[in-house]
Amino acid sequence: MVHLRRRSPFDPRATDAYRRWRDAKIKDYPPSAEALRVEIHTPGQPTPAERAEIERLCRKTNMAVYAARSPSDSLPNPPSDPLSDKDRLKAFAGLFGLESLDANMLTDDDGVSSIMAVAESSGQRSRYIPYTNHPIAWHTDGYYNPPHRQVRSMILHCVVPAIEGGVNALLDPEILYIRLREESPDLVAALFRSDSMAIPANDDDNRPEQTGPVFSSDPENGRLHMRYTHRTRSIAWQGEAAAAVVRLRAILEAQDVPYLFHYRLEAGEGMICNNVLHTRTAFRDTPWQRRLLYRARFLERVAGTTMEND
Repeated sequence: MVHLRRRSPFDPRATDAYRRWRDAKIKDYPPSAEALRVEIHTPGQPTPAERAEIERLCRKTNMAVYAARSPSDSLPNPPSDPLSDKDRLKAFAGLFGLESLDANMLTDDDGVSSIMAVAESSGQRSRYIPYTNHPIAWHTDGYYNPPHRQVRSMILHCVVPAIEGGVNALLDPEILYIRLREESPDLVAALFRSDSMAIPANDDDNRPEQTGPVFSSDPENGRLHMRYTHRTRSIAWQGEAAAAVVRLRAILEAQDVPYLFHYRLEAGEGMICNNVLHTRTAFRDTPWQRRLLYRARFLERVAGTTMEND
């Protein structure tokens, strides 16, 4: 079992702490993806009130959707979207305490990934599903990272939407945790085991094997952290976690969990989140409109979203 803070609501023994946290968590939880949306009236320059609302939503649901341009502007890359400039996007992230980028071999030189479908013959990126137009199953980002480089937050910013498709399903890991714990504390206890999930080494990425928990209580902030991938290849589930993840997969595949949201980002919109569970449907491009999203992963949580802020 990984270390948990004393009286943490994520400690299976702390029943009273869990119930208090659960009741506060689900009280007034936003009912729809539209309720997560915050309009930024001066694109790229949120007011203190707009910043506070984004932080409030991230504190409540671990995610928020921001609109950095007028909804009436239908251009794929509107000139009123300053966040289509990646330096400005990083400065925007900095307003929320996000500064330590998680760069990897597929990010651009500036540490931000340009997510778009590439030709099958265009090199290394073409071997990874995010850089195709195929659907992506449930996952959190950076689940293969070592403990000292956990991806705690992420921004996805839409520069150009697809002609059709490219819809994200979004789920707060804390909501899934509640669902599993209400069914059986033994399920979540198995997923807290430090050896529950093993990612084999990847020689192409020069990445060693990574073994760790699915659920953990972040020692830096006390909040729940989740590492997960729905993939069935190049992953091994250990011991009791193998049975627990069968139930987890069934819930996600049935979409049998409350507050599961679906949202398609349009040009000038983005999602800022504490690395929530998400998927992507397949999408279609045309030669004159190719879907482009910028993805920035960070080692920090969104500012103001620790347990002390609850």
